[in-house]
Amino acid sequence: MTSLLRHCCSFDRVVRDALLLGVFWVVLLTLCLTTWPANAASEPQRIYRCGLTYTNQPDPAVNCKPLASGSVTVIEGTRVQGPQAVPPTVNASGGSAKVDSTEQRQRDAQAQTVLQAELQKAQRQYAELLREWHNGEPERRADEHRQPQKYQDRVAQLRSALQRTEADVAGLQRELSRLAVPASSGAKP
Repeated sequence: MTSLLRHCCSFDRVVRDALLLGVFWVVLLTLCLTTWPANAASEPQRIYRCGLTYTNQPDPAVNCKPLASGSVTVIEGTRVQGPQAVPPTVNASGGSAKVDSTEQRQRDAQAQTVLQAELQKAQRQYAELLREWHNGEPERRADEHRQPQKYQDRVAQLRSALQRTEADVAGLQRELSRLAVPASSGAKP
């Protein structure tokens, strides 16, 4: 009876081992078959240098040499501008040619108009921020009553936005005053 029991246990072990080996071979075969096409496709192609160009399809008419390393990075340069790019004219003293005074006045007027528009926009934004700022105590929003940190973050953002906008307004006013001074001093009495 014991020999029969031993025989059955060893038979179970043999069957289990055979099944495990069978599964192993099936898994191994499946992996080989699924990765084989990927490995074949990922082989590096031979790259050739034909003059100043790099290609994987060499031209028999051109003397193409195979490269030792498989990776080549080609970065296109900037294109040379043709005759449409007109260089500024240079006078005898080495500086740029002067612009006609009427054209310069038109440019200054256009610049002043743009600066005025930007100044008005910045002043409107500054007034809106001041209204929201409410003397350092902006109104709390619904979610800020329960989360005081959120309110403090918004107050800090408002303060920095006010400072930025105030600096923008001051800069635009400086530029406008700089444009206005040469125009008035250029006139003869």
